[in-house]
Amino acid sequence: MSETWAPEINGVTHTLGHLSRHLHARGIALQLIRPRPRTAHHDDLMSEELQVGAIPIPDYDGVSMGLPARRRVAGLWRTHRPDVIYIATEGPLGLTALNQARRMCIPVISGFHTNFDQYSRHYIMLKVLAPLVRPFLRRFHNRSTMTLVPTKAQADNLTQYGYDNVKVLSRGLDCERFSPSHRDTSLRAQWDADDHTPVALYVGRLAAEKNVLLLIDTLEAMRRHQPDLRAVLVGDGPQRSLLEERLPWAQFAGFQRDEALARHYASADIFLFPSLSETFGNVVTEAMASGLAVVAFDYAAAGELICEDRHGKLAAPDQPAQFIEAAVTLCHDMDSAREMGRTACERVHTLGWPKIGDAFIDYLLQAQEVNDGR
Repeated sequence: MSETWAPEINGVTHTLGHLSRHLHARGIALQLIRPRPRTAHHDDLMSEELQVGAIPIPDYDGVSMGLPARRRVAGLWRTHRPDVIYIATEGPLGLTALNQARRMCIPVISGFHTNFDQYSRHYIMLKVLAPLVRPFLRRFHNRSTMTLVPTKAQADNLTQYGYDNVKVLSRGLDCERFSPSHRDTSLRAQWDADDHTPVALYVGRLAAEKNVLLLIDTLEAMRRHQPDLRAVLVGDGPQRSLLEERLPWAQFAGFQRDEALARHYASADIFLFPSLSETFGNVVTEAMASGLAVVAFDYAAAGELICEDRHGKLAAPDQPAQFIEAAVTLCHDMDSAREMGRTACERVHTLGWPKIGDAFIDYLLQAQEVNDGR
């Protein structure tokens, strides 16, 4: 059960898509409950798919929140009872699924995919609801058999805040798709960059929760110190017009997928990741696999995978000036940046999705065993 699914583009759909394909390849029948998308779309991997009514999430274009659909969910599960349920999002539809699963004694695993505390700083509605939502989330996840998070640091943090039975399920990487071999001189030429021109890349939603104001400040500082710098921003979102106004010299590539996205990664030199709202940050591993030196804050995927001055540069989460300084330093020393990119690629080349998918299956089986023992 998820409030978001393809063709929506975000970290949750990225992860769930890979896990679903792995389960399907292992011969596991899949059932999907999701909000009805704005344009008709059905996932061919699913044995059954239930789409329910939805309302748009305020200030978050393209994503909807599923409405409670208890009777429809109960009817589906009476006819096609699942062995175990994975709930990826904690909205009204997720709560419906959790309550119905407990009524029917079906084991549930919940996923913690969104860093609510950081998101609430950027959206008025969430900020107002924060005192209510934080305890709700804890109760929600503690009613599941286990909660999956992508990093040990986050598992420790949630455990400290009273979450029970938190397990780590990391994120995988398609190392064939994301590779330095996809570097494209013709694409760099479109950016007015030759082999020696430094190119800084950002991939992600152009929105407040991604810390785009710091991205602007960083690129402006890099440009002042290195006038030849080129900047490429891949993605879209409500802050795009602001970014275009402040960075008229940058290239805005919009959403890119598959091979085109891989070429954009591999054709850059430095990857900027100013976000502080991630639970993991798949774009960090994609950039590393593509041979880019990464500038990021010391948390989530970057904190677990990047060694300072070996794979990129890290800033303390409460030190934006460190982030800017790190980026400026890298663009002044492109030989070091490109060497970091080479070692970054070596660092992540073993992070395949099959291993992650098998670990997910193990957790599903564990949840069944716990439920059978009750």
